Amino acid sequence: MSMWSARVDRVAGSRGFRPSASGALNSELARVVALFCAVRMTCLLALAVWSRSAGTSARELLSRRWDSLWYERVAQHGYDFSLVAPDGRHLSSTAFFPMLPWLEEGISAAFGMDLADAGLLISAVASVFAACGIYLIAEHLYSRPVALISVCLWAALPVGIVQSMAYSESLFVAFAAWALYSVMRNRWLVAGFLSCAAGLTRPVGLAVAAAVVLVGAREVLRRRRERDAEGPELWRVVVAGIVAPLGAVGFVLWVGARQGELFGYLDVQAQWGNGFDGGVSFSRFVASGMGLEAVWPLLLMALTGGVVWVHRILFRQSRSYPLVVYSGIVVVMAIGASGYFGSKPRLLMPAFPLLLPLAAAMVKARPSVVYALLGAEILVAALYGAFWLNGSGPP
Repeated sequence: MSMWSARVDRVAGSRGFRPSASGALNSELARVVALFCAVRMTCLLALAVWSRSAGTSARELLSRRWDSLWYERVAQHGYDFSLVAPDGRHLSSTAFFPMLPWLEEGISAAFGMDLADAGLLISAVASVFAACGIYLIAEHLYSRPVALISVCLWAALPVGIVQSMAYSESLFVAFAAWALYSVMRNRWLVAGFLSCAAGLTRPVGLAVAAAVVLVGAREVLRRRRERDAEGPELWRVVVAGIVAPLGAVGFVLWVGARQGELFGYLDVQAQWGNGFDGGVSFSRFVASGMGLEAVWPLLLMALTGGVVWVHRILFRQSRSYPLVVYSGIVVVMAIGASGYFGSKPRLLMPAFPLLLPLAAAMVKARPSVVYALLGAEILVAALYGAFWLNGSGPP
């Protein structure tokens, strides 16, 4: 065992942490929450200082710009709000999935809060749940040290400031992480309903549903082939597979009914400049920036190869199959989207399983190296997040 692993395990053992005991698990998660909040507060402090020097409001940047305004409009007006862009495009609020606006409206009504503050509260709470879900997944597959590093890596992503905005990313990752963990622990009904909720939060909820459905189908086939009577009752697996895609599919079909076309949601997205071209736009953007317009297919192949390599590492562990399906679809949807290039790092943020092999590699290093790397990442995230929101920001 590496020096880092040994040190963490000694500390955990001295404090009585044992995964089998609920009290010990609560203590572990308390440490996770403390670590995650420390990283996020560092980033928010940097944003507050930067914004003050720039004469801007950190609260406004976090709660009332870009997509957060549209979520607030949905909470206020339902899906009857739309705008016409200067170039004539019709920007409809039906491009935004309903879970976050529903929660904003409910919390605002229950506690008398401003919708913007309700959105910030939702993201703050959801990001903590997301961090705990990521921790449990990584601990289930690897170890406590790997899980702690994974949480820190996710909290300190360069675009991690989005986790603290009135955006739907934190809420989605919370649903997704706990749904995937539930699949890995054979809690099929929980997985199905959490997947449905994820599908009502963002379009990429289809990735969670695909993981639940495909892993469930494999479980059913395995049980029938091996005549295995152990494990969860099959009706739970079947129900989970039926419920999982209902959120995303239901909303898309509802938008289509409003548009008068089965796939009217795609027309709505097209008006926003979003579509799917398999990564052509992304590759051309990168290639044109390097003066290599003619070699964009090679860049796409290199990027695809890197993602496949990480997924190959994950796939070696049979228990990580749900993560491979989920993160693979998230990456394809993010890279393959033809929308604004600057949004891609944000769209890739839910692909947290890609961080697990990196964390597993880092845990083998000396503790001083791990602390230095994580400290540098936190510093970059804090400064970049403050710079990003006071500049172009996330579209």
